[in-house]
Amino acid sequence: MTRTPTLDWTDRVLEVDVGPIAHGGHCVARHEGRVVFVRHALPGERVRVVVDEDPGGSFCRADAVAVLAASPDRVPAPCSWARAGGCGGCDLQHVDPAAQRSLKADVLAEQLQRLAGITLRVPVEELPGGALGWRRRVRLAVDEAGRAGLRAHRSHDVLPIADCPLAPAGALPPVLAHDFEPGGEVEVASDVDDVVHVDAPGAHGGGFPEDGPIVQRAAGREWRLSSGVFWQVHPALPDTLASVVGEWAAAPSGGVAWDLYGGVGLFASVLADQVGPEGGVTVVESSRQAVADGRAALADRPQIGWRVGKVERLIVPRGAQGECGSALLDGRPDVIVADPPRKGLGRELVDALCARAPERVVHVACDPAALARDVALFAARGYRLEKLRAFDAFPMTHHFECVALLVRDE
Repeated sequence: MTRTPTLDWTDRVLEVDVGPIAHGGHCVARHEGRVVFVRHALPGERVRVVVDEDPGGSFCRADAVAVLAASPDRVPAPCSWARAGGCGGCDLQHVDPAAQRSLKADVLAEQLQRLAGITLRVPVEELPGGALGWRRRVRLAVDEAGRAGLRAHRSHDVLPIADCPLAPAGALPPVLAHDFEPGGEVEVASDVDDVVHVDAPGAHGGGFPEDGPIVQRAAGREWRLSSGVFWQVHPALPDTLASVVGEWAAAPSGGVAWDLYGGVGLFASVLADQVGPEGGVTVVESSRQAVADGRAALADRPQIGWRVGKVERLIVPRGAQGECGSALLDGRPDVIVADPPRKGLGRELVDALCARAPERVVHVACDPAALARDVALFAARGYRLEKLRAFDAFPMTHHFECVALLVRDE
C-alpha cells in the first residue's frame, strides 16, 4: 500500500488575497484549496506570507512579510516586535484602533451567528486611556540566561525586549534589566498609585520595593490585593464591568444573589448594596488568597458569604453510580453573576444553573466563542439573550470583554 506523503508547506512563500478576520487574531486566506490563517494582515489586502506552521491538514498558519496592496486601515506598528517572528502578545498593532474595534465586532457577530444562531452586531466600545500604556499587569518569561522578556508567537522562545508599549511608561525597563532565576516567570503589576510590584524569586534583592499589597480602587472602595490575585489588567474595566453588572443584575432588596468565579468580590460589593442587609450574596471562588483579600475589603458587608472551591463542584449535583445527587450550594437565587475563565461555563454548569431558575443571569466573558456556546446552551433551557455589550479592554490584541444579560422566558 502506498502511503500519501504528509502535506507540509512550512517555510513556503505564498502570495494571497486576504479575507475576513477570524477569532484568534488572524485573517482567512485561501491558496490551492487550503485555508491559510494569516497574522499581521487585514481584510482586502494582498500580501506575501511565509508559512510558519503546517499540521498537514486543511489549513496552515502564516505571517505576512510584505504588503503588496494595503488596507486604508493599516498603520505603522508602535512596537518593533509586532511583526513576523516577533512577540505573541499583540495581533493588531498594524491596525488603526477604531478599525480594531470594528474587526472585533465582526468576530463577535460571526461567533454568535455560527454557534448560537443569533443575528446580532454590537459595537466594541472604547475604554478611556487610549490604545497604549493600559496593561497594568504583565507576566514575563525568563530565559535560560536569567533574562526576562516576552514569548514569541506560539513558541517558548523568550524575546529580549527592552520595553512594552502596552505597559505603563517606565514600569518594565528596570525589571527587564535585572537577572532572575532561569526558566521562571516574573509578574509585574502597577497599582492605582503607579507603584510597581514585582513578584518573582529573588526579585526583592534587586532593588525592587518590598512585597506589599497591590492597591486598586473600583466600585467606590479600595482593594488591597496579594501578589497573584486576579484583577482586571485594564484600569478602566473594573468600574465599567461593575456598573454594567449592577444595572443588569438588579437584585431585589432582601433577595439572593450568587457571584460565581467571584475573585475578591468586585461584583459582590455591588450586589450586596442591592439586596441590602436583609438579603444575601454568595461568592464562590477557588483561590483562598482571593477570598481572604475579599473578606478584608468587604468586611462591612456581612450579607456576603464566601465559599472556597471550584464552582462546578459546588453547583453541579453529584450522585453515586450516576444517580441523581445534591449540590453543595443549593437554593434558588434571584440573580446569578458568572465570570468564568476563558473556556466559559459549559453544558453541565449551564444546566445546573438553569435548574435553579434564577430570573436573570449576567454572564461576563473574555472569549466570544465560549460566550456564544454558552448563550446557545442557555437558550435551550429557556433563557434568551436580552442585552449584550462588548468592551475593548485589550487594545492591540484580538481579545475583548463582553457582558451578556440572559433572562428567563415566562
